[in-house]
Amino acid sequence: MATDSSNWGKRLVAPLLGVVVVATGGFYGFNAYRHNQQYETTDNAQIETSSAPVLARVAGYVQAVNVSDYASVQKGVPLLTIDPQEYQLALQQAEADYLQTEADLQTARADLQTAQANARNVAQNLNVAQASAGVQALRRDKARQDLQRDQNLFNDQSLTRRQLDDSRNNADVQERQLQTSQEQVALARTGQGVAGAAIARAQATIKKMEAVLKVKQTAIDNARLRLSYAQVSAPIAGKIGRKSVVVGQYVQPGQNLMTVIADSTFWVVANFKETQLEHMRVGQEVDIKIDAYPNLTVKGRVASLSEATGARFALLPPDNASGNFVKITQRVPVKIEILNPETYREQLRAGLSTDVAVKVQ
Repeated sequence: MATDSSNWGKRLVAPLLGVVVVATGGFYGFNAYRHNQQYETTDNAQIETSSAPVLARVAGYVQAVNVSDYASVQKGVPLLTIDPQEYQLALQQAEADYLQTEADLQTARADLQTAQANARNVAQNLNVAQASAGVQALRRDKARQDLQRDQNLFNDQSLTRRQLDDSRNNADVQERQLQTSQEQVALARTGQGVAGAAIARAQATIKKMEAVLKVKQTAIDNARLRLSYAQVSAPIAGKIGRKSVVVGQYVQPGQNLMTVIADSTFWVVANFKETQLEHMRVGQEVDIKIDAYPNLTVKGRVASLSEATGARFALLPPDNASGNFVKITQRVPVKIEILNPETYREQLRAGLSTDVAVKVQ
């Protein structure tokens, strides 16, 4: 009897196990089905952040490197120094050229003052010559009148020949003196023109020297700017991601010396298949699993969807106009904002692989 009960129990084990397996499979299958209906998932996703290359802007030998690999830096902190001696000498040369030009400008201004004083003297001499010519003209007119009167008296035999000759000689002398005065006036006017030209020339020289002075000031500013480039500073706050420079190395303008990775802002770029975008919208909740931290779940939300597929950003975009066309499912980049990134600051690293699930329903 006991044997029959034992056999009967053994016969029940297999069906019960089958039921349990089917129930468990159905439960997990139903949950997977519900999850697939509510979420769109992909493992083609990475954590991204902004970075800034640190470039040399002048050539020279590296004199000092102030940071180590993966060190935290603040914006504007000096990272390295390029030998500044050459650029200091260039600045001193530019400053000396500026002082020389400034002295030339002062000389030009002094020449202008001299020309203006000479013009005033010439104008005064012209006034004197014109006044003298006016007086001489009156004398000449009086001498002509006296000669005419004496000629009439001589004709009336009331004056001697000698007296008439004296009047004629006086009229001639006054005429010649008037001509001399008029020549002095003409000479003074010529001198006035020369003085005016000297003033114009001095003013033009001043304008030229002022323009040259601005050029020299620009040269100083440029030399000072190039000298400042010898001190290479951090363009953003973050961590040194890669340092490829050592003391004594000769660097060229535009050479990448290191990269600063921003450690305050992170996001995820997930590449979803085009067939997964039907119900995806900006603002939807996202669960993010980081491969490096499998027990950590990061919350996020959809920030934006790309206006083009990832293939459109490739170096050689596909050309579907060819005859050998094979349809391939395209992927669209989706930017996912990480909520409360400061909470996960120690775990977030640019480039880490992630699994993301967007709740679309």
